[in-house]
Amino acid sequence: MKIIRSLVIVLMSFTYAAGAQASSKNVNNTAVSDVPKPRIIALSPHIVEILFKIGAGDQIIATTDYADYPLAAKKIPKIGSASRIQLERVIELQPDLIIAWRSGNPSDDLARIKQLGFNVVYSQPDSFEDLANEVRSFGKLSGHTEQADRVATKFLTDLDKIKKQYGNKAPLTGFYEVWSRPLTTIAKGSWPQQFLDICSIKNPFYQAQAQYPQVNIEQILQTNIDVIIVPLSTKQANEDAYDWQKWSILKAVKHQQMIKLNADVAHRMTTRSLHALTELCQQAEKSRLYYQQVIGE
Repeated sequence: MKIIRSLVIVLMSFTYAAGAQASSKNVNNTAVSDVPKPRIIALSPHIVEILFKIGAGDQIIATTDYADYPLAAKKIPKIGSASRIQLERVIELQPDLIIAWRSGNPSDDLARIKQLGFNVVYSQPDSFEDLANEVRSFGKLSGHTEQADRVATKFLTDLDKIKKQYGNKAPLTGFYEVWSRPLTTIAKGSWPQQFLDICSIKNPFYQAQAQYPQVNIEQILQTNIDVIIVPLSTKQANEDAYDWQKWSILKAVKHQQMIKLNADVAHRMTTRSLHALTELCQQAEKSRLYYQQVIGE
């Protein structure tokens, strides 16, 4: 049965590829579809959320695991994960457009999809400004240009307000815990680093070679961190976070300056990420006031 199914998939692949020409670009170099409202496979949660935000949610015919926002996204058929895309389902659905996540989808599967002749564009927003550009590009791709422009403009306006409010505050030094086992943080070029920059929080590991470097507690003890930032998914328990309380030598632990963020919002590259940015800046400001009032810093 598996052999027969594989042969069917191969035959379908050749049939489709014979009548199509592949296109693959970064989403900001928009590949234009001949279809006014194309049927879209969106291969990441952030792509799905942006499409819903600009009014194109009903054009999504398939997505990947963890695409759970907004609520309607949970009803979209799932055809893959971070490790695998079900190629046979892509062929069966015959989308007009596939929007893939360049760093988050398996590259071998994406290469095969392109070989089959599907129109593929890549999403990779590495900054808030990139995100705004992609929102506009998604609008052009999906036929929702005006609404996408409105969403992007409001996003940048709100971002500018946050920058002006918190960008010149007295700097704190903070440790951003991405993962507890192994203990992992952030560095320059990573998505969360811009949160720290805007909230005036210095990162002692900013210059690390990797964007998400693994560190040990000895390295952290050499820093004088004022706050520890712990982003947790709603699916995670507090037990998943690192046990900081046994390291009271750290200033942030001694004074209990622990900031918790919703990782589902902070780490998903969508307009909602500004909610997490605002929360971080507000909590950091509370820590500044604490140090000023309690220990005179």
